[in-house]
Amino acid sequence: MLKIDYKREDIIKVIDTVVRKTMSMDLTWEWPCGVAYYGVADAWYKTGNDEYIQMLKEWTDEYLELGLPDYTVNTCAMGHMLLTLHEVTEDEKYWKVIMEKVTYLREKALRFGDNVLQHTVSSDNDFPEQAWADTLFMAAFFLLRVGVKLGEKAIINDALDQYEWHIRFLQNKETGLWYHGYNNIEKNNLSGFFWGRANAWAAYTMSRVKLILKDWYLYPQCMNIECSLRDQLSAVKYLQTEKGMWRTILDDQESYEETSATCGIAAAMINNNNPLHSKYVQNALEGILSNISEDGRVLNVSAGTAVMNDRDGYMNVPKEWGQGWGQGLALAFLADLLDRQ
Repeated sequence: MLKIDYKREDIIKVIDTVVRKTMSMDLTWEWPCGVAYYGVADAWYKTGNDEYIQMLKEWTDEYLELGLPDYTVNTCAMGHMLLTLHEVTEDEKYWKVIMEKVTYLREKALRFGDNVLQHTVSSDNDFPEQAWADTLFMAAFFLLRVGVKLGEKAIINDALDQYEWHIRFLQNKETGLWYHGYNNIEKNNLSGFFWGRANAWAAYTMSRVKLILKDWYLYPQCMNIECSLRDQLSAVKYLQTEKGMWRTILDDQESYEETSATCGIAAAMINNNNPLHSKYVQNALEGILSNISEDGRVLNVSAGTAVMNDRDGYMNVPKEWGQGWGQGLALAFLADLLDRQ
């Protein structure tokens, strides 16, 4: 069992501040909002503050009336929040959109090779035959949650297959770290950097599998997921900075410390519950709290980042603005922390 020193009431206050800042950001129906509102929903699960659900419901109902944009792999991240709203309200209008997203992913989304979801951010063929770590959060984790809710093994296996293929294509077996992307046409990892937030997407989503999938050990893919996460976390812990943070290029000491990556990696350590990681989570807690402003904005979060062409591309991505994914991953970390007391 992890041992982390914190005061529950203090964390709940921080969560409340971050939630209220997040809900004031005028986010739209896209993946930044999907990650942000996943965090808000997770905050509700762990605090029981029904005001968070009411804020999500009012926002969603207004958006459904205005009309939704075209579906992409990335916009399916909005399904996470819808699962929570449906669970609380049992309103079928939320379930209708959830299943539309599942149908899109299962029947219409671009795939390559053995049925690997291609990363897409628009209705175009954005990145032909490319797999990105981001897809694990936006689509695979969402499919897994729906499959578990329905008890549908076909959906569960499709989700777990996505995990397994992304492990195969993106994890460096020598280091345990994850690349940002893979190009199936050229059979390479593009520029080949160990981008911090890619490792967060991978670690966080893998860490949730055993927590939500009953009898996970009966699914052969889960053995690979468990070992992949073990090797990743055992490697990434040595790259934590003195301030408790991880960098935007994990193994580059000149690279800036980045908060969303830190939140996702530290949350994965909490969920994995290895007591040997206690000191790394403790250090991360201090680093993360020092990067949350008084009004709830999560600081030093890198902007939206494609698979960049070179080192300078990653090093020069700005981190001066509040971002939905920073808010959401911070809330996921803080909410998971509440489970450890």
